[in-house]
Amino acid sequence: MSDYPKPPFPEQTQDPPGSFVPMQPRPDHGETTWVGAGRLQGRVALITGADSGIGRAVAIAFAREGADIALCFLNETGDAADTANLIEDEGQSCVKIPADLSDPDECRRVVQEVVKTWGRIDILVNNAAHQTVCESFEDLTGEEWDKTFAVNIDAVFHLSQAAVPHMEAGSSIINTASINADKPNPTLLAYATTKGAIQNFTSGLAQLLAERGIRVNCVAPGPVWTPLIPSSMSGEKVAKFGQDSPMKRPAQPVELASAYVMLAEPMSSYVSGATIAVTGGAPML
Repeated sequence: MSDYPKPPFPEQTQDPPGSFVPMQPRPDHGETTWVGAGRLQGRVALITGADSGIGRAVAIAFAREGADIALCFLNETGDAADTANLIEDEGQSCVKIPADLSDPDECRRVVQEVVKTWGRIDILVNNAAHQTVCESFEDLTGEEWDKTFAVNIDAVFHLSQAAVPHMEAGSSIINTASINADKPNPTLLAYATTKGAIQNFTSGLAQLLAERGIRVNCVAPGPVWTPLIPSSMSGEKVAKFGQDSPMKRPAQPVELASAYVMLAEPMSSYVSGATIAVTGGAPML
């Protein structure tokens, strides 16, 4: 849409993990625009990083397509409560699961809570992410490197491995990669490296699970206007965020939701091992 906001934006920063509420302009997650068509009727979806950003947009879309939703997020905030209310307003069941996914035991606990509630998982969306900007290689500490890997790729492994025994043929795993998987931003070295790993993990796992009828795909966004941006970048960078993309702006979270719905719905039964680029025209290798 041509009327989505373009930079320059007001300079703004937040403490991580951030919230969409104080962002200027407020991100569009599809609250008033996504119209469902029953494409996920009766499905159970676990979405990580689901309180805001892409995860919130996917949760809203999935609920309006008929899915029950388990929202997993780092801290209990107003963002999570608001997202849960929107899901329940659609008549869908929702459970909120705060968890630190850098802990493998927490990953397994999250899956068990979903299974305890519904007895199965039909869709797993591995979307939670951590990033920090480091202008020089020396600024990137070992602790930051380890945390980025723990949240961004290790959790994808642990959640997927815990979920697969509770997934039947026709189920779907969707991982959030990034344009950084192919075109790494040097100031996001740890983040970009994990996104490349997610893309490879997706391709390999899709082959391992194909005979079981479980599909595995990933979405590779370009710049997206989410709380991850003001909570990990300087105000000056935030003000210019997305201006170098072909569309001269970042995506709004709702603009990613259709890719996740497509990958989750049963009609996409032959789509597995794919990377869906949602980059506003920027090419991936």
